[in-house]
Amino acid sequence: MAPVGQADQTAVENQLKDVIQDLYQIMVQVSAYDLAGRPTRDVLEANIKQLHKSLQRVHATASSPTAALPSIPPELIQYVDNGRNPDIYTREFVELARRGNQLMKGKMTAFADFRDVLAGEMGKALPELREDIGRVLDETGGRKEVVLKEDESMSG
Repeated sequence: MAPVGQADQTAVENQLKDVIQDLYQIMVQVSAYDLAGRPTRDVLEANIKQLHKSLQRVHATASSPTAALPSIPPELIQYVDNGRNPDIYTREFVELARRGNQLMKGKMTAFADFRDVLAGEMGKALPELREDIGRVLDETGGRKEVVLKEDESMSG
């Protein structure tokens, strides 16, 4: 048995297939439409009503509060609407995220180094605050030995 989210997704996929089939039937009826023929008009009207029902079913299933359908980013929909390959979108997104992560890691490392240098300089300038500076370093993931080195150099 499929999980609930998978069942909802399968139901929407099948309903979308029905909508496509209804659109195809309407296309066939329009191309064979005879202005003088009443039967063609009735068939076309029935196909349009069927399309309406199919679209309502898709809407009801997709907007149901219990539907666990995957969320598709609007940017991806726009990308596909512009005739581009969604796999390329995914690859570009992953590359952009990787670059952003590398940049953020560099910034975090730079700030950590700055914190340690600042703590060392504060320890030199304000020896009475070394214990507090060490505690701050300890709490923020810094290297406590930066301040302790200063203690050793002063005492030695």
